[in-house]
Amino acid sequence: MSNEATGPANRDRLPLRAVMARGGWWRGAAVPLASLALAVVVLVAWQYLPPMLGVPKYIIPRVSDLWGEMVRMWFQENLLKHFISTASMSILGFVLGGLLGAVFGYALGLLPTWEKVLSPYILALQIAPKVAFAPLFILWFGYNAWPKLIVTILVVFFPILVNVLQAMRIMDRDLVNLARAYNMSKTKIFLKIMLPFSMPNLMAGLRIGATLAVIGITVGELVGGEIGLGYLISFGQGQANTAMVFDAIGLLTVIGIVMYWAVTSIETRVLHYVPKALDAPPPSQP
Repeated sequence: MSNEATGPANRDRLPLRAVMARGGWWRGAAVPLASLALAVVVLVAWQYLPPMLGVPKYIIPRVSDLWGEMVRMWFQENLLKHFISTASMSILGFVLGGLLGAVFGYALGLLPTWEKVLSPYILALQIAPKVAFAPLFILWFGYNAWPKLIVTILVVFFPILVNVLQAMRIMDRDLVNLARAYNMSKTKIFLKIMLPFSMPNLMAGLRIGATLAVIGITVGELVGGEIGLGYLISFGQGQANTAMVFDAIGLLTVIGIVMYWAVTSIETRVLHYVPKALDAPPPSQP
C-alpha cells in the first residue's frame, strides 16, 4: 500500500527528461524529423515553384541547377581549395579573436581603473563597423590573407570581451571577500571563483563569435580576396551566375553551423556543473 501511495508522488518528482525518455525514442526524434520534413518541403518548393511562376534561372535557380553548378565548381573552379581556405581562416580568426577577447575581458575586469580609462575607446571601436576597415587593411597589408584575418579577429573580439567583462562586473564580491579572508591567493581566487562564474558568459560570447567569424572572413574575401567562398560570390556576381552565388552562400552556412555546433558541444562539457532547466525539480505544491 505504501508503494502504491507513493508511486504517483515519486513520478511527479522525476526530471522531465526522464519522463520523456520513458515515453519512447520517437518522442525525442519528433523535432529532428519535423525539421527534416520542413527542409524537404522547402527544397521541393524551390525546385518546382520558380518554373511554375515563370521566374528565370538567372534570378532563382532550381535545386537541380545548384547541384549541377556545385559539381562544375568542384572540377573546374577548384571548389575544395576555396572551401578549405575559408574554413581554415574562419577557425583561425575565431580562435585568435576569442583568445584576445577573453584575455582583455578578464584583464579589464581585474583592473577596474584601467577599464574606466579604456572604456570610451573600447565603446568607440565597438560601435565602428568592423567591415568598413577591410579596404583600409588592404591598403596597409595588400591583397593577401591578413586583411580578412584581421577583420575576422575584430568581429569576434568584441562580443567575447563584452560578455566576459559583464560577468566580471556582476561578480559576487561577498564570495571574493570571503576567499580573501581565508588568505586565498589572487591566482586561486581567479581560478576557483572568478573563472567558473564567468564561464557561462564566455561560452555565450564564443557562440556568437562562431557565427560572426564566417561573416568577417566573407567580407574580407568579398572586398579584396583572391581565394575563398567570398571570392566565388564576387566572381559569380560578375558572371551573373546566380547558382554559384547560392552554392557559395550555402557552404558558408555549413561552416558557420559546424563551428556553432562545435562550440555548443564544448559548452555542454565545460558547463556540466550548471543545472539544466529540464532536470530542475518541479515546484512544490501546497
